[in-house]
Amino acid sequence: MNQITRIKASGFSAERLARIDRFLEAKYVGPGKMPGVQFLLARNGETVHQTVLSDRDVERGTKLTADTVFRIYSMTKPVTAVALMTFVEEGLIALDDPVAKHIPAWKDLGVFSAGTGPFLTTPPARPMQVVDLLRHTSGLTYDFQNRTNLDAAYRKLKICQPHGEVDLDGMIEQLAALPLDFSPGEAWNYSISTDICGYLVQKLAGKPLSQVLAERIFQPLKMADTGFFVREDQKARFAACYNATPAGGLKLQDDPTDSPYFNPPKLESGGGGLVSTAADYMAFANMLVNGGELDGARILSPMTVRLMASNHLPGGQDLTELSRSLFSESTNAGVGFGLGFAVVFDPPKTLIPCSMGEFYWGGAASTAFWVDPVDKVTAVFMTQLLPSSTYPIRRELRTLVYSALMETA
Repeated sequence: MNQITRIKASGFSAERLARIDRFLEAKYVGPGKMPGVQFLLARNGETVHQTVLSDRDVERGTKLTADTVFRIYSMTKPVTAVALMTFVEEGLIALDDPVAKHIPAWKDLGVFSAGTGPFLTTPPARPMQVVDLLRHTSGLTYDFQNRTNLDAAYRKLKICQPHGEVDLDGMIEQLAALPLDFSPGEAWNYSISTDICGYLVQKLAGKPLSQVLAERIFQPLKMADTGFFVREDQKARFAACYNATPAGGLKLQDDPTDSPYFNPPKLESGGGGLVSTAADYMAFANMLVNGGELDGARILSPMTVRLMASNHLPGGQDLTELSRSLFSESTNAGVGFGLGFAVVFDPPKTLIPCSMGEFYWGGAASTAFWVDPVDKVTAVFMTQLLPSSTYPIRRELRTLVYSALMETA
């Protein structure tokens, strides 16, 4: 079966899929707005299109290859969420457990009222639960939010720095001395919540987070290029990372010949610390679209995946109604949040082609993935451009992909 026949058999138009490469080259890569880009598209677990364009290191003219290693930043979060859910399946932790049951030092956390430190606080309306960590309704925050006095306190203490001075245990101690931004369940705020999930995984397993992820996810799924640092044998394939400039160009942010990613981090960030390849992450996405199993490796049950890919925001609200965050990897209308990723529950409100129940997330360097459980489509996009809000590439890719899908469920 030749490539065009195989693509047609998958329900896609080869002619329309070819638009993807032309679009990426004309709008982003050719004009120098993005460094090298890679896009991997599959249906029913079978690859139907792959884009590999331009350079992984612009300064040295090193071409991007299909096995390039990327910083995936917040695309780490779904991986950590899946790991935590394996412990939920084993009955070792429950979604409605108070977090203080597993982190006793947090039992008296108050909610910020005033001050710059020491802070005035009020008691929370209810205790933080494990589900709040997975759906970002915990009351925690991120240092880069630049929104509140609490965000500033996170910056001052350098909360959640992979190559900083403290490990996951030390971060938990730091947070025990800070208030919450709001009462758990009251709002949605993008935060270090998933890093706390990583801490819980590590504590439940009694071994480092990296070892747990390897044993429970990476090894079963043959994700050999995914981890918290770049191994010696991966260095030649590691991409440069860039900041977008005001003029629409690129400025080197992390040199791939002298990167902190070459050293194991002191703090293994379950919220943003992994590196990976498009093929590795596609294996993860295909496991999810297949109900928790891939090539005989069962990671989660189908019912658990279905639970994760349901909107868990209080009152069935979407992110436009509940979000206080100044930063998100998600467009918000018609989109809720599940256990580890955004979930579409009202497709017309999104104003882009998508399926009911589609779930997805992205990373700070403009990487992205999505899983369409209706049409069994999975997609992974890789590049290295900060910040992710620079261009609407994620919406554009969805439009290009679904305009090429001729046979739908």
